[in-house]
Amino acid sequence: MSRIAIAECKQEVSTFNPSPSRYEDFRTARGQAVVDYHRSVKEEVGGALSVFDAADDVELAPAFAASSNTSGGVLSADSFERLSSEFLNSLDELGSVDAAYFSLHGAMQAENENDPEGYLLQEARRILGEDIPFVVSLDLHGILTDRMLKHADAVVAFHTYPHVDFFETGARAAKLLLQIVAGDVRPVTARVKIPVLARGDEMITESGAVSECIRLAQSFEASDKGLSAGVMWGNPFTDVPELRTNGFVVMNGDEATAKERAIDLANRFWKHREKMQVPLTGLEDAIRQAAAVASGAVAMIDAADATSSGASGDSNAIVREAVRQGYKGRLLAPIVDAAAVQQAMTAGVGATIQTTVGGALDPARFQPLELQVRVRSLSDGSFFSESFGWNWNSGDTAVLESDNITLVVGTYPVSLFDRSWFYANGQDPKRFDMVVVKSPHCEPHMFADWCAQLINVDAPGSTSANLKSLGHTICARPIFPLDDGVKFHPVADVFRRS
Repeated sequence: MSRIAIAECKQEVSTFNPSPSRYEDFRTARGQAVVDYHRSVKEEVGGALSVFDAADDVELAPAFAASSNTSGGVLSADSFERLSSEFLNSLDELGSVDAAYFSLHGAMQAENENDPEGYLLQEARRILGEDIPFVVSLDLHGILTDRMLKHADAVVAFHTYPHVDFFETGARAAKLLLQIVAGDVRPVTARVKIPVLARGDEMITESGAVSECIRLAQSFEASDKGLSAGVMWGNPFTDVPELRTNGFVVMNGDEATAKERAIDLANRFWKHREKMQVPLTGLEDAIRQAAAVASGAVAMIDAADATSSGASGDSNAIVREAVRQGYKGRLLAPIVDAAAVQQAMTAGVGATIQTTVGGALDPARFQPLELQVRVRSLSDGSFFSESFGWNWNSGDTAVLESDNITLVVGTYPVSLFDRSWFYANGQDPKRFDMVVVKSPHCEPHMFADWCAQLINVDAPGSTSANLKSLGHTICARPIFPLDDGVKFHPVADVFRRS
């Protein structure tokens, strides 16, 4: 009987979001509650549990689970101290275990730690021992650090963007862990650092240029002695020392093949780097283009304020420009502004109030926009996501109408990679002429399949695809596209624990 520890800690942050994340932004669970929660949702831990449950010789040792309600700014030092202490103490309380599965993200950052995942794995090693196997599942937007690879026997990463393989990735990680426990495989990892920060449609794994790399990684996994492979292009907004793209291959004992294949992956990614950026349309032109569309909705892609990437969610830039130009169509936009919501809650449904919206969390980028609005509806902000059925909470939420503009205004940011926040508050995007979409990419049926046009807007924000505008100061340089003339000479670093 193998006793397997299970622990989770996931958050993606933008260094450029001035509003810090807090401990309270995380959903946490300990012990049996970890298992109970993850058996009801199709995330990575749930996928791992499906494999462990099917094995006759596995005893679960659930420790701790923490997942942020949405991405955000850099985690405050005191919050990371509390979060990491609970995570590590829960492992210490388990006693002896034979292996450990960790569900991490890879793009965390705290005020006092630029590599939180590496720190957690390092300390987990100290607590659980040097000899037991660790397998870690990661988001492909994660930052794969030396410290993470040093303390993990193997890593397994998502193969899809937009992400739809949470459950499957956890299952892949669990299967690999059981192989290691059984003594059937001895993982060796080759990792190649690629000096690229990537964004844009070419990163869509079903249709973009990156699909070549993903399919190749999957073929490596499926090959003789292949255990895991992938490309992780990181989160360009998490400005940390090891921010970059990484190609990695995990083989069963075959170091030479692992190195060869990791270099192959990296070279294929590098050749597409020029495509892996986003053609952006300026604010003024974007509104003019939207106004010229004769019929059908226009999705204004405001990835600069993408809450799922770590932005604050309080941008009013597109709405402000639409008001300035006198846009006449029906406009729907999401925004975070706790004060405006509280004012609406006090006034009540049906009331007309003078308020400001936007600029509440990132005032250096967004100035409050004054509007006279009618309070259309109010809610407690609890709803289920359209994509995966996860329970999300935007806190007290108000729908405010000002002439042709409808705003869904929340107290807290929530992920906006689907339409669920609109639907939960009685707004059907298909009934509007312009919809502000605060996500770089959504599954096609969300907007692309029915909108007349999608416009990638060059708006300000802490997750702007205009990467040179953000002001990276920590990541290693030179790196494309922040610097000109970047050269690439692939070198495969090898990590092996036994």
